[in-house]
Formats: sequence, C-alpha cells, structure tokens
Amino acid sequence: MTKKTYINGVGCISTQKTFDTVFLEEANVNHDENVLAIVPPAYKEYISPAASRRMAKGVKNGIVASALAMKDANVESVDAIITGTGLGCIEDSEKFLKSILDNKEEFLTPTSFIQSTHNTVGAQIALLQQCKGYNFTYVNGAVSFESALIDAKMQIEEDEANSILVGGVDENGDYTTALFKLNGRIKADNTAPYDVLTSKTSGAVYGEGASFFVLENEKKDNTYAELLDVSIINTLEVNEVESEIKSFLKSNHLEISDIDALVLGFDGNANFENYYRNLAENAFAQTPVLYYKHLSGEYDTASAFAFWMASKILKTQEVPEIVKVNSVTKPAYKTILLYNQLSGKNHSFTLLSK
Repeated sequence: MTKKTYINGVGCISTQKTFDTVFLEEANVNHDENVLAIVPPAYKEYISPAASRRMAKGVKNGIVASALAMKDANVESVDAIITGTGLGCIEDSEKFLKSILDNKEEFLTPTSFIQSTHNTVGAQIALLQQCKGYNFTYVNGAVSFESALIDAKMQIEEDEANSILVGGVDENGDYTTALFKLNGRIKADNTAPYDVLTSKTSGAVYGEGASFFVLENEKKDNTYAELLDVSIINTLEVNEVESEIKSFLKSNHLEISDIDALVLGFDGNANFENYYRNLAENAFAQTPVLYYKHLSGEYDTASAFAFWMASKILKTQEVPEIVKVNSVTKPAYKTILLYNQLSGKNHSFTLLSK
C-alpha cells in the first residue's frame, strides 16, 4: 500500500501580505506596476542581523517561508529539503557579473559568486536546521516547483521519507528585469493600468516570492489537504489541454464534474491566455474558476503561490472574492485542480483534495 501525501504546514512570503493574516484579507491588486516586489516579513525574528546582511533576498524569504511552514506543521525537523527555483539567487549573480566588469576582472571577492548558485536557498535552510538529509534543488523553468513536488511525493510513497520540506523560490533582479522587459517577457513600462484578466497586450506582470510546505505521510488535526497527483508536460497545443486534463483526472478516477475549483495561471500575456480561457469558458464553465498572478505576479515558481492558495481554500472552505474569475460557487470545496504554463511551454497539472 503506497503512502499518501499530506500537506501539514504552509508558509508563504509573496507580493501580498501572506503571513500573520488569515487568508488574503489584506490582499490588494496593483494596477500601476508591471513588476511587483515582495511584502517583507520581520527578518530579524528568524535570522540574526549579522547573517541577514550577507544573505540574498530569495534566501531570506526562503528561510522565513520554511520556518513558517515548519511552525505551522508543528515539526522541529524534516527528513529532506527539496527546492524548486527558476532563476535562483539572481541578484547575487548580477552583482558578481557586474563586479567582473567594474573591476576589469581583477580583485574579485567570491562571496556573490558562492551565494549566486541555485541551491543556496536549500543549503541555508539545511544549515539553520542542521538537516543532514536529502537536499535537492530543481531548476526546470516554470515546472521547477512541480518537479520538486513529484520528487517529494515519490519519496513519501516509497517510504524513503516521512516528512519533507518542499518549496518554490524566485527573486527579482534589476538587470534581469530590464532584460525581460527588452525581450517582451514583462509588460512595457508606462502602459498602466496593468490588468491581468482583460489584458490585450503581450508580456506579463512580474513578481517574486517564496512558498514552502511540509509534506508528510500522516494525516494530522492540522492537515490542509492531500496531494493526489502532479503531472508535467513540456509542450501542448491550446486544443490539446482539455483532453490532457481529462486523462489526468481519469487516472485519478475523477471527471471534470468532480472538480470543485480550477486554479489557472492567467498572467496578462494575451498571446497565451487562450490556454486558460478555453478551459474556463468551455469544459469548466460550471466550475468555480480562480486566478492568482494578479496578486503574486508571474515568475517561474509562481505556481507554488497557487499551491498555497489551494491548500488554504481546502482548509478554510472559503474562496476570497479577489481570486474569482467567474461567479460560480460550490457549497463545499473538496477537490481542486491547478493548471499552469508559461509562454505555451512547461504545462503542469496538480491535484489536491480535502
């Protein structure tokens, strides 16, 4: 009998106030910015100021989000730490490259280089917790977080670990952001208001964040949800998504009518919104459809924010008005499907149940 995977703790640092709150009651939609910055927690409560000064933004957010998740799950230690990140500690990468240029390749300090690798976040969390177990970082574009989830789920099913910390972390760097604006990944400056659902322009509203989860093989009083399944597919045409979802649900003995909420990754990029719009208007027209990137912004591991949101909905049985795409409601929320893609690639399906 394979073990089931339960979400027993969550921690989320995002471009909204998602800590010290119940559930998005303080969230607001920013229509003026095309790049959203995180709402910073009180770092000094988690990290000593001396250590904090030397840490990249993403590392600090990862440490706090993981601490929140562990506290939420009432666990002191975990067997493994698995992180997903798209760009890693991009700010330190930028600093290092800039200092190479500024100093004409001489007198370089290696600090920024050491701290710029993608696995810095997982390493720092392990150091703070003295966790000597399996520690792995997935860098896989927009399915980095889902890759980490699949690994964690397999380890729990195969009884290789009882308790695993899984997270998705990305940070904004000024130079990289400028490049993303140049190549059209981010919406052009000075074209506000930036609206995610009704956008007619290409490019996305960008963001950053860190969300961590304690996944365990045991259901507890404080369990949020069960992670039923995760599937990732590199490329799909718009007209293939619905049948892909149907077969994904079928493998879990479910149909579209069994889904109580569908969480979609609308990010304001008009070129690729049909992946979502087709589902929302046709197959899932009778289902509550939700979105989140107007709150979190778009980034490689933004789907971890959706995972946090879906976990909260299953636990509180409430759907905040601010995340609704349509006006369909359900008396109870038992099964939630998450679907995300970025620029037509890296499609992921994640299934959670109460």
